[in-house]
Amino acid sequence: MPTSTDKIFSEFKEHSVAEFFKKNKQMLGFSGKTRSLTTIVHEYVTNSLDACEEAGILAQITVKIEEVDKEKYRVTTEDNGPGIPKKHIGKALGQMLAGTKFHRYMQQRGQQGIGASGCTMYAQITTGKPVKATSFYDKKMISCEVAVDLKTNSAILTNVVEQDTDGSKSGLVVEGEFADVKYDKSSFGVFEYMKRTAMANPHAQFTLIEPTGESVTFPRTVAEIPKKAHSVLPHPLGISTNDLLDLAHRDTDSTKISVFLQNKFSRISAARVKELRDALPAVDFEKAPKDITWSDAEALVKAFTSVKWIAPETDSVIPIGKEQIEKSLQSILAPQFLSVTERPVKIYKGGVPFAVEVAIAYGGHAGRQLADKFTSDVMRFANRVPLLFDNSGCAISEAVKEVDWKRYNIKNFDEEPITLFINLASVYVPYTSAGKQAISSEEDVFAEIKYAVMEAARDLQRYLSGITRDRDKKERRKAVLRYVGQLSKDVVELAGSGKSADVEKKLMNLIETKYSTQIEEDESEIDAPKENGNGKEEDEGEE
Repeated sequence: MPTSTDKIFSEFKEHSVAEFFKKNKQMLGFSGKTRSLTTIVHEYVTNSLDACEEAGILAQITVKIEEVDKEKYRVTTEDNGPGIPKKHIGKALGQMLAGTKFHRYMQQRGQQGIGASGCTMYAQITTGKPVKATSFYDKKMISCEVAVDLKTNSAILTNVVEQDTDGSKSGLVVEGEFADVKYDKSSFGVFEYMKRTAMANPHAQFTLIEPTGESVTFPRTVAEIPKKAHSVLPHPLGISTNDLLDLAHRDTDSTKISVFLQNKFSRISAARVKELRDALPAVDFEKAPKDITWSDAEALVKAFTSVKWIAPETDSVIPIGKEQIEKSLQSILAPQFLSVTERPVKIYKGGVPFAVEVAIAYGGHAGRQLADKFTSDVMRFANRVPLLFDNSGCAISEAVKEVDWKRYNIKNFDEEPITLFINLASVYVPYTSAGKQAISSEEDVFAEIKYAVMEAARDLQRYLSGITRDRDKKERRKAVLRYVGQLSKDVVELAGSGKSADVEKKLMNLIETKYSTQIEEDESEIDAPKENGNGKEEDEGEE
């Protein structure tokens, strides 16, 4: 006898997002003992950096890790940021999808408002303990314990203490105990994460106190706060039909589609609206945005691609910057050669602006040294945040693999002392999961990363070509010099006059002049930009 519908649906229940992530904690990066500990540090550090930058403060962040028991550690993070007010501290640390980031169209390290609350949840499910927080702000101090009510996805605050202060201190201290985690110095551990975070954030100072008690400080190399990113409207290029429809149906301010387009998108002026009207006579631009249909939205999106738009606003995207990257990598890697490439702001699907910057370092401490050989090292970043995990599924890794390195005088990229530093800066980074460790292969993003790497590789090619030519000349010079003495004696003997020492001296001068002139000519050839048939500098990125 078939099961009744009522019986089938008798177990139908609603669940909170907190319960979902409790069962799927790996989606937040809590998978593997080393990775879980790195994820905890990552979430707290990125929140501290965002808070400090938004408040206009040069960040100073300390992370202390203490071993409590086997595979159980106490993690304490402290920053000098603006602190969190009492009314927000519970939601910031104990409620999923609550925060200042998800709804704002601007570049930030965090995006979903899950990270810190996810750490609170992880402390609960591995040790049964809440996290402790102390916030200093506006001449006030609040300390409390924070837990997540997993059934309702709401914060539970206990042991709350409030008091006034003299205002000399500001910032946030968060302390939690976590089990099923492990501290090590592998390429996926906390130490490597802090080192790479310092490389991408040269304006901040980081101190790591390891379980052994040893303290390591990564000092700031730039005493300048990064330019503040501003919230902007989405660009019409790349917007999808569903995105447009969603924006229109949620707009309660605009009375007409024509007004909606100008209010909710960047770069759409009255002139552009008129151009769209002329191209789409079937769309009624006078009706209310809430009445827009799928076919209307589809027609508008298609028409967007035929209009010549001004480039997207760049205020929302703030790359690290060439000078800052150079100072940072010189300080930490001390390479023989370093080149930094910055690409202009572009947009990808959804009208999202983004920019790619790439540094390529060669020699010195670049690459990884394993026993007696070197291997290359690809350092992936998104909005200045290191991406240590999920390497194989990331657009950055795939773009690097697609580059024909032999074309740039690099026979085997994997076995060279090379560090590739690649940062994607964007209003919305297209991560593959909530763990935020890999970037999805959006076509425009993938292509831009590849072109930026190729551009940096050309600079390295010129440098390596110079080294090869210099070495070849030295070998040729050395070979010629081997015969100078004998040739001088033979010339004197054949001529029947003169001294071999005088002839040898003249031959030496001739050789030295020839090779020094050749070196100067080759160096000028290396420095000169290659041109294509149109008289413009060659750019493989536009192929």
